[in-house]
Amino acid sequence: MTDIIAELKQLVGEENVLDTDAARQRTLMWDTNQPCLAKALVRPCNTGEVSAILKLCHERRQSVVPYGGLTGLVQGSVTNPDDIAVSFGRMNNIEETDATAKTMTAQAGVTMQRAQEAADKAGLFFPVDIGARGACEVGGFVSTNAGGTKVIRYGMTRDCVLGLEAVLADGTIISSMNRYIKNNSGFDLKQLFIGSEGVLGVITRVVFRLSIKSTSHNVALVACRDYPTVIRLLDSAHAMLGSSLSGFEVMWDGFYRKATKPLGRQMSPFDEPHSVYVILETMGIDARSDEENFTAALEKMFEESLVEDAVIAKSAKERDDIWAIRGEVEWLVKNAQNFDVSLRSSDVGLYIDDVSNCIKKDCPGAFIAFFGHLGDNNLHMSVLADGENADVELVVERHVYECLGPYQGAISAEHGIGLEKKSYLSISRSPQEIALMKTLKTTLDPNNILNPGKVLDV
Repeated sequence: MTDIIAELKQLVGEENVLDTDAARQRTLMWDTNQPCLAKALVRPCNTGEVSAILKLCHERRQSVVPYGGLTGLVQGSVTNPDDIAVSFGRMNNIEETDATAKTMTAQAGVTMQRAQEAADKAGLFFPVDIGARGACEVGGFVSTNAGGTKVIRYGMTRDCVLGLEAVLADGTIISSMNRYIKNNSGFDLKQLFIGSEGVLGVITRVVFRLSIKSTSHNVALVACRDYPTVIRLLDSAHAMLGSSLSGFEVMWDGFYRKATKPLGRQMSPFDEPHSVYVILETMGIDARSDEENFTAALEKMFEESLVEDAVIAKSAKERDDIWAIRGEVEWLVKNAQNFDVSLRSSDVGLYIDDVSNCIKKDCPGAFIAFFGHLGDNNLHMSVLADGENADVELVVERHVYECLGPYQGAISAEHGIGLEKKSYLSISRSPQEIALMKTLKTTLDPNNILNPGKVLDV
């Protein structure tokens, strides 16, 4: 037993410091291949203990990896035998839900699903939603600035955070627990930690801005003949549905066939195959009027030849069944190389042609599935290439990211950089931007102990 592990046990209790074997036995809801290889997994119960842990590790130049729900897809929580991993499972309290101010204060270990359920119980709506809601934790999805299916209306996680508390590498607690929409009192320090993937500080508590709970919810699955038609459909949806539009999810045929029977588990409501499928969703406060407007909009879309076929959900179950097709991603997470990029919606079709041609030229047997949140410029891509050769994976990565260059696209829309995308960061960020990121990192973490090697090399 090393001295630092003995000291960590004194700080948080012997039962809250797990060795490597015990840590690896934890049951994970998502298989993202990030087993805990650290020499110890430490489980603090409050911000004070996190501060004490980091102060000790800073003094000892001991590397620390924040270890949350492990649902990320870019190796942002990968550990090695020299690391200490910090889990936030014991910091799982929702401290306050203020129905009048429409805010929620939650500790880092609260899952997204618990936050959603608590908001719903208070008659409010938690605006961030991703498929891993049952496992991802507040600290993780804030530190990665998660996106999800409601971004077109509510924005990214960053747009829903009013304030937060974080601990710096040396144990200093930065408590910026703002609860106001308007607060221009100096620098907005929370922005340093949102989306920085734990390399600048460890998030311990967050104040979220909640939204009004909708009383109407309309969902339709529509089929289109090609991607240019999808672009026209998006313009039409914005024009006719306005601010009630809360979801515009696109699935290309390759993804749809994998998700629905006979290949997948979900039922397709269509008898004939189509090239592209779109989930349209609106949320509002007048059930009768909103349903009439939604139906009228779809009728207009048919008249304008934007839609080849469509089904409108008539119940909560039918809404869930439609969304279940889009949520059928477990086979991708476990078996494929997964990518998320951003580029102008008008360029997506051209990019798909470019990257498909490049990948299939070098990997003739590759299967590529495209899907994404096209209402907010986000395209997801999953590639199943022959074999497990690392060279094949590198070839696929290179094509996915380098094909973005002509379109000035972003290598990460919502999953972050982690280890996986680090070497491609220069495609989306200028040398000056990367230099400033490194300056921030070395200033706030001079010993490079926080999630070292992720996002940047310093």
